[in-house]
Amino acid sequence: MADSSKIAGTIAGDGPIWLVGAGNMGGAMLRGWLDGGIDPARITVIRPSGTPIAGVTVLTAPPIDGEMPAVLVLAMKPQKLDEAVPALAPLTGEGTLIVSVLAGVEVPSLAKRFPQHRAIVRVMPNTPSGIGQGVMLLHAGADADAAAKGDAEALVAPLGLCEWFDDEALFGRASALSGCGPAFLFRFIDAMARAGEGQGLAPDQAARLALATVQGAAQLAAGSEESPATLADRVASPGGSTRAGLNVIDDGEALDRLMADVLAASARRNEEMAAAAR
Repeated sequence: MADSSKIAGTIAGDGPIWLVGAGNMGGAMLRGWLDGGIDPARITVIRPSGTPIAGVTVLTAPPIDGEMPAVLVLAMKPQKLDEAVPALAPLTGEGTLIVSVLAGVEVPSLAKRFPQHRAIVRVMPNTPSGIGQGVMLLHAGADADAAAKGDAEALVAPLGLCEWFDDEALFGRASALSGCGPAFLFRFIDAMARAGEGQGLAPDQAARLALATVQGAAQLAAGSEESPATLADRVASPGGSTRAGLNVIDDGEALDRLMADVLAASARRNEEMAAAAR
């Protein structure tokens, strides 16, 4: 993760940053900016509810008499994009970096709606971004230069790992892995806990054990030079209980086939949303 002390003042000079939507992802980005030392006076949050956020300006509609945004971050629900465009597009210009976290909305679709812009960069975060342990996928339009890409990455670097993709189609497929992945892992943790209950453990105890086991194993894997597959084999002694369980997982490559089907379904849905936004 980037050193947040080096982030302040590096994003698109000192111009205004507009954040449209401040839900899970938008809120996580906002916390990252503030923790990274960006001047709160630069930030305007635009949200229909007008719900206040300490330290920053919150408006229900874009300011029509202020300075053009240096950065416009689109973090509303994707289906709300076309409702927001009539008010936003006239207020952007050739100096505006547009950063979109809208799932399934491709760069050409955004360029059609925002013809005046400095560059367009798509970002796909995931929910652990809210604790600085996220994954940020990035893809830039053809008109984005190195400086624009650097500004976009600086916006999200405080939130976790940044990975760039030149191919927008691959960016969409990768979002099925890291963008959707936390939900799949949460279900796995829950399934482990329920299986523990099936072995007679109290529900709250099984939940604690499942969560702590996954957390510890993930940290071990992250800090190891060995692959997760090798680490699994190291735990499993021949003829032991771990090997007996792995034999079930490995039978017919059941887990591999399940995850392949899961990611394929998510990737197909991303493609459907992209087609709908064109």
